Amino acid sequence: MNPASVEEFLDGSHVLSIPLHTKFRGITTREVMLVRGPAGWGEFSPFIEYDDQESSAWLRSAIEAGWEGPPAPYRERVRVNATVPAVSAAEVPAILDRFPGVDTAKVKVAEKGQSVADDVERVRAVRALVPRVRVDANGGWTVDQAVEVLSRLLDDGELEYAEQPCATVPELVEVRRRLPTVRIAADESIRRAEDPLRVVRAGGADIAVLKVAPLGGMRALLELAGELGEYGVPVVVSSALDSAVGMASGLAAAAAIPKLEFACGLGTGNLFESDVVAAQELLDGTVRAEPVEPDPERLTSLAAPEDRVRWWRERVRRCWAGAQPAE
Repeated sequence: MNPASVEEFLDGSHVLSIPLHTKFRGITTREVMLVRGPAGWGEFSPFIEYDDQESSAWLRSAIEAGWEGPPAPYRERVRVNATVPAVSAAEVPAILDRFPGVDTAKVKVAEKGQSVADDVERVRAVRALVPRVRVDANGGWTVDQAVEVLSRLLDDGELEYAEQPCATVPELVEVRRRLPTVRIAADESIRRAEDPLRVVRAGGADIAVLKVAPLGGMRALLELAGELGEYGVPVVVSSALDSAVGMASGLAAAAAIPKLEFACGLGTGNLFESDVVAAQELLDGTVRAEPVEPDPERLTSLAAPEDRVRWWRERVRRCWAGAQPAE
């Protein structure tokens, strides 16, 4: 079931401006639109710079969450990793304090304006507190840079994997060839690709990082996870800096994957100063997969200014046709 019209979708929607503890992806405030459908709450929150075509998948995801609800789960709780932004090494302990009980941390690297030494020191500070470390470059390195920096990081210990060290599929293939001791995870090469399996077929990824909203919803993610499994590639379900509503969709998808080998990137709500519900407590590094009902007072206190509400509503209208199922 889908909403009968864009106006039905927008009826009762909320546009929120959620502050972050620390700058992440270059922003200090995350804007999201939340909608209530007959099956629950959905979130439409493509990043501001994304065009309408790419954003349409995020709208399909919001429609699915609100009008279809989650798939049947295999588990009640999902193991999650801590996420460490590109902060100084001195700031790392305070970041990790927000993720009690986790045994895995993803560390952002290759930030513009920072040095290799900054990355090495940040990862070293995380290693001192968390046993498993993975790094995420968001495609920010050349092949030579990736090999150089990852080799330096390996001097201090193992890496669980390196996420999207380079931007293109051929570059990922080359990094895997030159540095076979590090598993390579693909993120942007899957969620922003016309053919999400291309990177795997080319031999450019050991692990796939999947996100619900960019793929068009929970069921689309599960279908892709099944296809990746046929290639022997495990998946990590991650968030796109979602509010608790979007995070619930990510957790529902992760809970519905039969075999979940790695900790998932579904703890980023701890990066927010506030959210639409009280932060869910971590239990032994796990989070419960359950529906979220936003607190009305928080919807009011986090409400975005009217000009931003209009901007988001117009964005939905532009993306509407692209979010509809094919005839």
